[in-house]
Amino acid sequence: MTQLPSIPRPLVRTNQWTIFLSVVLTLVSGEVWILAIPLIANLMGVLFNFNPIMKFARLFLIKDGKKYIPEDVTQQKFNACIAIFCLAIGLVSFLIGWDVLGYVFTIMVAIASFIAILGFCIGCFLFFQLKQYKYRRSLKHS
Repeated sequence: MTQLPSIPRPLVRTNQWTIFLSVVLTLVSGEVWILAIPLIANLMGVLFNFNPIMKFARLFLIKDGKKYIPEDVTQQKFNACIAIFCLAIGLVSFLIGWDVLGYVFTIMVAIASFIAILGFCIGCFLFFQLKQYKYRRSLKHS
């Protein structure tokens, strides 16, 4: 039986907490460069399959990674793309003085990451809906 690539849930949760806390710290301190931490880490994860936040968190896993609840790599990359988009728009908006847009996108990604921490992944829901749409569309064309 072939095992699909997965990420242990504690590593995903660490990344979600990093996104959430970086937005909170940015909004509290006004230091917009804090947003660059999860932005760069997730960008590296998508482009190079190396998220430094998850790599560092892996050092603290008590059990073997395969013993934790697995999270699908493809879904996590999709979620990371959404986070990258929101964090990048937020960071650039703050840097050019479009604070309202910066607040909208950073608060949106913070809410999504916190809801995911609580157990409902908005990105996973969107990913599923996209797959369903593509499937239904393929039925029409066959």
